[in-house]
Amino acid sequence: MRKRSLIAASLFVIAVLGAPTASASVIGVGVGVFGAGSTLTTFTGLADGTEVNGLTVDGILFQYSLGNGAIVIDGGPGVTNNITPPNIVSIGNNTGVLTLTLPSLVDTFGYGFAVLSTVALPVGTTISLFDGVTPVGSLSYGAAPDPTFAGGFAGIQSTLLFNRVQLTFNSTDAPAFAVDNIRTATVVPEPASLLLLGAGLTALGMSARRRTHSRH
Repeated sequence: MRKRSLIAASLFVIAVLGAPTASASVIGVGVGVFGAGSTLTTFTGLADGTEVNGLTVDGILFQYSLGNGAIVIDGGPGVTNNITPPNIVSIGNNTGVLTLTLPSLVDTFGYGFAVLSTVALPVGTTISLFDGVTPVGSLSYGAAPDPTFAGGFAGIQSTLLFNRVQLTFNSTDAPAFAVDNIRTATVVPEPASLLLLGAGLTALGMSARRRTHSRH
């Protein structure tokens, strides 16, 4: 009987935690996922023309690489549904990678974006997640008129924590991009919390079983 109870408890913990996995599962999320405990980063107060490569805002280090253009703080493309100047804007060749090194590990990230196109694009931007140098996962997002320039909100949630994010944009169909209203949060319970939950529920189940046996 005790052996069966231990097997049942082990199966219960596996059911709660899920089978071990070497890679994360990532899903797209909307701005509504970011609750009161999330962090919102804007660029209010920064002067137009401020260089973004090497800039740190709210503990986030911004770096731009691979492209032969530049990114600065600017007022373009004006107010959209997801951008309110001042914001990040690309100048010249926008084929580079915008890397954000976060001050702590999180599982949820998002930002408003716009690209220099007035028509919808199947791919407007792509998010790639890393824990240090270890890839965690990536997702691409379409861009729709928002209301004039194509763009929207790109949000991602991962089952594994990450602290570095790389953003790329559709430079083939849109020669410039803008980024604003960056959000970070930890929404999904950490594995340790799930383990405690599973152990606690298992202990309650075994305690109830012992009480039932003591009555017989």
